[in-house]
Amino acid sequence: MTTVTMDVFGELPAGEGTVKRFHLETDAVRVDVISFGCIITLLESKDRHGQFSDIVLGFDDLEGYTNKHPYFGAVVGRVANRIASGKFSVEANVYNLAINNGPNSIHGGIKGFDKVLWTPEVIENGVCLFYKSKDGEEGYPGELNVWVTYTLVSNKLTLNYKAQSNKATPVNLTNHSYFNLAGQGSSNIYDHEVSIEADHYLPVDDTMIPTGEVAPVLGTCFDLRKPVQLGCHLSTFKIDGFDHNFCFCFTKEQPQCARVYHPISGRVVTVSTTQPGVQFYTANFLDGSLKGKGGAVYPKHSAFCLETQAWPDAVNKPQFPNSLLDPGKEYNHTTSFEFSWA
Repeated sequence: MTTVTMDVFGELPAGEGTVKRFHLETDAVRVDVISFGCIITLLESKDRHGQFSDIVLGFDDLEGYTNKHPYFGAVVGRVANRIASGKFSVEANVYNLAINNGPNSIHGGIKGFDKVLWTPEVIENGVCLFYKSKDGEEGYPGELNVWVTYTLVSNKLTLNYKAQSNKATPVNLTNHSYFNLAGQGSSNIYDHEVSIEADHYLPVDDTMIPTGEVAPVLGTCFDLRKPVQLGCHLSTFKIDGFDHNFCFCFTKEQPQCARVYHPISGRVVTVSTTQPGVQFYTANFLDGSLKGKGGAVYPKHSAFCLETQAWPDAVNKPQFPNSLLDPGKEYNHTTSFEFSWA
């Protein structure tokens, strides 16, 4: 049985609104979601001894989330990940976006979906949050209605994303939670065992934009089809970390795409999705400068992200799975995180 309760997390500055917090709880998992950015601020799961720990990075108060931070726990959009040179064309019209990641645009621009107040509604086993993105917001065409639903049943947290637009527009929504199965504030994830069910990945250029090639993982550091201990794997291949899209065969089913196991605590997270890709990111750009929950600092490689999504820069690469949402159509994708122990 899932209990859902609500309280006030804080007030946005300049009278911009009240941020509500929703607590979802079962015997196995506890999750807090706030109406600002649809942010997961807490996620507690059990270890093999039945002890709960918070396994997502974040802040204790609203100010931490309203200040600049690396999208901890947030829903990012209208387009997650990078768009080359902040530019794309739809129906012969050229659209220019904010450049906020090197020479590119990332995660919806200067004020993406992670920085707006959503309208929440309690539903069975969870909460549904709604946002209306205006035509031209952050440079994107079309008025876009978006619904993000979090439901918790037993040990499975499910996120459903729906959107409708009155103009053709790219849409790519994901949650950007940073996980550490040893508990948030732990120094690194080198002892985590990772597997990703992908035969191919997307090589990138120096600015992290996919080159357009869809490359096999076989014989490369990207072959994670069998579990690897992350620290040993990075050392063996002499790589600085991952920030790459792994490719799946697109399906409306929801197959398992990734699994991470922490041998010391026994915690496991298994990810399933209807999306055609997942961005596996090992927090390469954290540098210990942010003070997180309980005064914790978050250094490089102190967390991992599994951002299920469309392929990066798909709007500029017609050979990639289509990321355009047309009028009269519905964007509808689901991702589940199942928490267990071994």
